[in-house]
Amino acid sequence: MKVLVVNCGSSSLKFQLIETSIEDMENETEKHLAEGIVEKIGMAQSLVRYSNHRGDTVRETPMVLEHSVAVEILLNHLTHPDHGIIRSVGDIEAVGHRVVHGGERFSASAVITPDVLGEIRACVDLAPLHNPPNILGYEEASRRLRNVPHVAVFDTAFHQTMPDYAYMYALPYSLYENRRIRRYGFHGASHRYLRYRLAKLNGLSREELNIITIHLGNGCSMAAIKEGKSIDTSMGMTPLEGLVMGTRAGDIDPAIILYLMQEEDIDLDQANSLLNKHSGLRGISGISNDMREIEKTMRDGNDRARLAVDVFSYRIRKYIGAYAAALGRVDHIAFTAGIGENSVCVRKKCCEGLGIIGVEFDDQRNQDRNGKEGLISTDESKVKVWIIPTNEELVIARDTMRCVLGIKY
Repeated sequence: MKVLVVNCGSSSLKFQLIETSIEDMENETEKHLAEGIVEKIGMAQSLVRYSNHRGDTVRETPMVLEHSVAVEILLNHLTHPDHGIIRSVGDIEAVGHRVVHGGERFSASAVITPDVLGEIRACVDLAPLHNPPNILGYEEASRRLRNVPHVAVFDTAFHQTMPDYAYMYALPYSLYENRRIRRYGFHGASHRYLRYRLAKLNGLSREELNIITIHLGNGCSMAAIKEGKSIDTSMGMTPLEGLVMGTRAGDIDPAIILYLMQEEDIDLDQANSLLNKHSGLRGISGISNDMREIEKTMRDGNDRARLAVDVFSYRIRKYIGAYAAALGRVDHIAFTAGIGENSVCVRKKCCEGLGIIGVEFDDQRNQDRNGKEGLISTDESKVKVWIIPTNEELVIARDTMRCVLGIKY
């Protein structure tokens, strides 16, 4: 089955075309046929990048004013006589859409019907920055691909196994009943992929694993996975809670915002921008939200860059300790995403002092396996530590296939 995976943002549209089947999934022989992105949609000069499995690449800067045009561009590239990899759009058998928020309604992916679409719309107030473009991506893709099933794969679904004491906030219970205020968690596809790979790498079923998964990109989150199920995660009702991120503050004293709104005379929009766009690594370092730039400046002696890396790593280390207590037994810890896969420094700092839970870190392996899948703890380590490059698109493609074929996950 050829599955088009669509991840639509407010000004971007990312896609992959993946060929999969039940046999391919079991044997890990899926084919990544093509991928690309349309960036800066609605601006004077957009950016289109496309590549396929044969090594053909395209980079162009057309004017793309609407998402409908972006969908047209991606389909044109997929069917192009020179660098396309399908004869016509009719070769696409299903479309999988990343949807950030599914609320409590969805604990698994779902074929998009009018009722499902209505439920996704009902979650817009929980994810006003993410669900509207996700819906827009579905609407535009479904106009061009009317005769194929479209599937929603929710970031939040994986964490619906959390117990009530893990997802409830200590606020008046009526706010949960009337406003759906609770912890939901995100990056579900990434955490699921790490669970899948750890089971494969160790020849175990997912139910045999107690693991801590650490997704470190511009957005960052962790999950405590007990016997294959998420029992806690660092992001909350929104992706703002938890770890220090590229531009997001993560955990802070909520009274700080009340104080700043009064003393600095900032409104709700300004407070939201402060927490989501001007904090995190960028806010502390004053340099960038890009860990590569921060580490380079740190090596040149910049103390605020050093502080940003230390705060970032210390928060992760605290969460590892907390999740070790929540799990009772930790078998594996896995790092993934841009920083998790590629920062020797951050992984080392995150694992300092973890001998108390049974980690024996291997500095040489940490350097040698940077950016690649592999073990970075010693062979004798009671708790194994891994780098595992994530593949959220593959999870979306597999879920799409399962939903279309009616196979329960």
